[in-house]
Amino acid sequence: FVLPVKAWLALLLTWIDAHREIAWLAFIGAYVVACVLLLPGLILTIAAGALFGLLQGVVLVSLASVAGATAAFFIGRTFARDWARTKVQAMPRFAALDRALEQKGFLIVLLTRLSPLFPFNLLNYAYGLTGVRARDYVIASWIGMLPGTVLYVYVGSAAASLAQVASGD
Repeated sequence: FVLPVKAWLALLLTWIDAHREIAWLAFIGAYVVACVLLLPGLILTIAAGALFGLLQGVVLVSLASVAGATAAFFIGRTFARDWARTKVQAMPRFAALDRALEQKGFLIVLLTRLSPLFPFNLLNYAYGLTGVRARDYVIASWIGMLPGTVLYVYVGSAAASLAQVASGD
């Protein structure tokens, strides 16, 4: 709310468009930072379609979103897990959820990633507080986020194509 995120995003996207040879690296870095800072990745996902096209955009967003989600997961697991455990030990529902995630973590992560009702960025940190195995979290996150990634990158790609048609290119 305090930082000029929109202006920074516009500058980043303009820079990426002007520096195509290393744009993919800057895009992945920006996406990972956005995930860790709890910034919405939807704008970057759509922008990937406009800047890189459908196939390259899907690959970049898929790599970046999983890398960002994994970074937030490990931040939550490393720095907050013990603190959170002491706070929620008296909550039997959280303990039951934690046990379920230890046993069926892959399926639960997959289903929550497929649902648009669960906030992507908060889940990254929340799963870090649980006993879900890191391998299950990463693989289920990648598979579960892929359909949404394809959809939103396609939207950006289609918007760019429409803009080219409208401008006569």
